[in-house]
Amino acid sequence: MLSKLKKSWKSLGPGIISGASDDDPSGIITYSVAGSRLGTGAVWTMLYILPLMIAVQKMSAKIGISSSCGLMGNIKRYYSKTLLIFISSLIIISNTFNIGANVFGMASAIEIFTPGSTTLLSWTTIGFILLLVVILPYRKIVTVFKWLAFSLFTYAIAGFLIINDWPHLLYQLIVPSISFNKESLMILVAIFGTTISPYMAFWQASEEAEEKKLEKTNDKKRMVCKYQIVTKNELKRINSDTNIGMFFSNFIGFFIIALTGTVLFNAGIRNIETISGAAEALRPLAGDYAYILFTLGVISAGILAIPILAGSSAYVLSEIFNWKGSLDKPFSKAKEFYLVIIFSTIVGLIIPYLGISPIKALLWTSIIHGIVAPFLIATLIHMANNPAIVGPNINNKKENSIAYVALFLMTLAVVVFLFIETPIHEIRTFIF
Repeated sequence: MLSKLKKSWKSLGPGIISGASDDDPSGIITYSVAGSRLGTGAVWTMLYILPLMIAVQKMSAKIGISSSCGLMGNIKRYYSKTLLIFISSLIIISNTFNIGANVFGMASAIEIFTPGSTTLLSWTTIGFILLLVVILPYRKIVTVFKWLAFSLFTYAIAGFLIINDWPHLLYQLIVPSISFNKESLMILVAIFGTTISPYMAFWQASEEAEEKKLEKTNDKKRMVCKYQIVTKNELKRINSDTNIGMFFSNFIGFFIIALTGTVLFNAGIRNIETISGAAEALRPLAGDYAYILFTLGVISAGILAIPILAGSSAYVLSEIFNWKGSLDKPFSKAKEFYLVIIFSTIVGLIIPYLGISPIKALLWTSIIHGIVAPFLIATLIHMANNPAIVGPNINNKKENSIAYVALFLMTLAVVVFLFIETPIHEIRTFIF
C-alpha cells in the first residue's frame, strides 16, 4: 500500500502543480467575491468548467511532452510571427500584472499574523521565493511545489467545519443558476478567466518538456520542437496527472465559494475590499479556525503561484530568443532565464504602487485572463491536431469536441460581457 502511494506521489508533477497554482490569490479572491455576491449558487461553475479545464491542460501537456518544447517554441516554429508576438505579449503582460496582485494579496495575509509594513513583507517574501527558485534544482522545486499544493486543503477543512446544509449545496453544484445581469456576468467571466488561466497552459507544456528533456539527456540527436516518440505510459501519466490536478483545483475552488457563500453572503456582506478584509469578515461569523485556515491558504497559494507566473514568462521569452532556459540549470548556465523571472517579479511588484488596489488588480487579472483565453485555446486546438508537433497523438473527436466547447463558451462569455450587456465604461466604474 505504501509503495503504491509513493509511486502515485512520484507520478504527480506538472498537472497537480498547475492545478494548484490556479488557486492563487487572484483565484481565491475571485471565488470569494463570487461567493459573497452570488452566494453558494455559484458553486456549479466548478463542476461544469472542470472538463473544459482538463481538455485545455491535456492539450498543453501533450504538446509539451510530444515535442520536447513549450507552447511558444512551437508557435515560433510552425506559426506566424504575428501570432507569436500577439500571444507572447498578452501572456507576459497578464502574468506580470498577476504577480503584482498576488504579491500584495499574499503580503496582506502575512500581515494578519505579523502586523507591520506590507511593503517590507512583500519584498521579503519575493526575495525568499526567488532564492528558492534560483538555488534549488528542478526536482526539488517540483517536490516543494507539490507539498505547497496540498497545503490548499486548508480550504476544504474550513468548509467542513462551517458548512451544514450539504444536500442544498450539492443540489446547487449540479443544477446551474445563472442571473443575466451585469454584476453576475462580470463575476462569471472572472471565474472563467481565473479557472482557465493562460499561464497554466504555458507552464504545464514547458514542464512536460522539461520532464522529457531530463529523460533524454544522453540523446545528443534529440530535436526540439519536433515530434518525439511518446509511449502509452507517458500519455497515461499526463492524463492521470492532469485529471487529478484539475479536479484538485476545482475541488478547492468549490470550497472557497461554498465557504464565503455560506458565511458572507448569508450575513449580508457583499463587498470585499481587501484579502485581509475577506479573512477578517469570516472571523466573527465562522470562528478563528476558518479565519486562520483561509489566511494560511492565501499565503501558501502565493508562494506557489508567483514563481510559476514568472517562470512561465521566462519560458516564453527563452523559447522566442533561443536562450538556455530551464529550472534544472544553475543560474550561471541560464542567466537570461532567471533574470526574466527576477525582473518580471519586480515589475509585477511595482504595479500596485500605480494606484490600483490589490483587490481590484486581482479581479482585473481574472478578467484579462478571460479575454486572453479564447485566442490561446484556438491555438492549442490547432497545435494538438498538428502531426508535426504531436505525431500520431492528435486529438480524437471527443477531445476536439470538448476543446471547441471551451473555445465557444469562453468567447461567448467575453463577447456578451464586453459588447452586449455591459459597456466598457461600466466595467471600469463597477471595478474601480
